[in-house]
Amino acid sequence: MSPLLIIFTAKEEYYHLLWKLVRIWSKVLIYGMGFRLDIQLDQEIKPNRSYMFCPNHASLMDPFVLIVLSKNPIVFVGKQELAKIPIFGFFYKKTVIMVDRNSFKSRKRVYEMAKKRLQNGVSMAIFPEGLVPTEDVVLAPFKKGAFSLAIEFQIPIVPQVYYDCKRFFSWNFLKGGPGVFRIRQHQFISTKELEIKDIETLKQQTFDVICTDLSNDKKYMKDTNKQK
Repeated sequence: MSPLLIIFTAKEEYYHLLWKLVRIWSKVLIYGMGFRLDIQLDQEIKPNRSYMFCPNHASLMDPFVLIVLSKNPIVFVGKQELAKIPIFGFFYKKTVIMVDRNSFKSRKRVYEMAKKRLQNGVSMAIFPEGLVPTEDVVLAPFKKGAFSLAIEFQIPIVPQVYYDCKRFFSWNFLKGGPGVFRIRQHQFISTKELEIKDIETLKQQTFDVICTDLSNDKKYMKDTNKQK
């Protein structure tokens, strides 16, 4: 993929072409590894609209699933540390808005870059847990970043629940195997007329939607309880 990636990451205006390429790549990866997708959409995204995607995070497969779900281009906000990975880091720096959560200057830069991207009808994706929790955790506490950005740019939150990525593609190399990834995209949470003071409320509302859904899923909870 590297020759094509070099071309499509050369200029920002090529990002829509890069997104199409990455979606094809993600589909080949998911289906080629023996996985299938079972998708429930309570509400569908519309073309040329911007959204803030907020899925739970439990597996390396999560970003690829998210990419397949959206025809609209998405820019990820990711950890700066991943830029150190050879080859991958080169393209990562060109496509992802990197953030050092310990640096105010870095967090401010995220806002500036996000504003530029969102003006072009691009959506954003942040795994609000800010980490991949251990397998005995149903859902880790959320960080504020995704919700402050969503309020700042008045874009709806898209809560997504990934039930099976952890079970079939675990961080434990002795676990997992081919199977069906069940995904549910919930009704969007509007940020219209919300202000910065409403961040905590919006964060908790999104957390409750995802956590309740995961907690009610017998397969997910059975696998989580095994790790305790």
